[in-house]
Amino acid sequence: MPELPEVEVVRRGLAQWVIGREIASAEVLHPRAIRRHVPGADEFTARLKGRAVLSAERRGKYLWLPLSGANEALMAHLGMSGQLLVVPQDAPPEKHLRVRLRFADGGPDLRFVDQRTFGHVMLSPLVNGVPEPIAHIAPDPFEAAFDEAEFTRRLRARRTEIKRALLDQSLISGVGNIYADEALWLARLHWARPTETLTRPKVAELLAAVRTVMGAALEQGGTSFDSLYVNVNGESGYFERSLEVYGRRDLPCSRCGTAIRREAFMNRSSYSCPRCQRRPR
Repeated sequence: MPELPEVEVVRRGLAQWVIGREIASAEVLHPRAIRRHVPGADEFTARLKGRAVLSAERRGKYLWLPLSGANEALMAHLGMSGQLLVVPQDAPPEKHLRVRLRFADGGPDLRFVDQRTFGHVMLSPLVNGVPEPIAHIAPDPFEAAFDEAEFTRRLRARRTEIKRALLDQSLISGVGNIYADEALWLARLHWARPTETLTRPKVAELLAAVRTVMGAALEQGGTSFDSLYVNVNGESGYFERSLEVYGRRDLPCSRCGTAIRREAFMNRSSYSCPRCQRRPR
């Protein structure tokens, strides 16, 4: 699933291509793509017509486009395979095209393409600038609203494994399985380290590692393991080449040479270096 860097790459592309443009029409080609927009497809398309895109925003893994005329936004979650593509109006429809927006200026469409249909788009009122369905999600570590002292306090009070805490969107948003493993390797922490044993300086080191890893991924366009994650122009990121532990089972750690270990974690995988990231006793 796309994590913060991949979603931010898409947000930047949307900011470049759709801000200030008026929506001429909207078309829903698959009802599952708007399943969380309860009033349905006709109401969804009618409410979008004639409204201008004011900005492109993101929190964690969610994107939204605030719209003119009311305090609401078009919100998107990409799920496992969702893509928001900027495509010439006369381009043929993609095989898995779910929603299409056309603009009054006759320029490129904005298309939501989703092979597995786990993603979705919807219209939502804004609460303090954030879509109502995600108002409970914590700020991500790149937001001005992120309170490092409060995060540290809540993290140390959790009494859980550090990786579980990093994946908890009510504590910190935007961090998924890939970048949690990479940040923990950089901070020399095993994923099972109890949060209550972390000192404040160690939490600060971990946060710095999270920002370093995700910032580097952002510079490289994110991580693309297949053709499903792309930016708005259909281009893949290449941070996969820079991964230190994720997906590198049995390959040598670049820091010490020890073979990277894969362990089962919450119905997925966790990768670490047995020497650099000692399992807690």
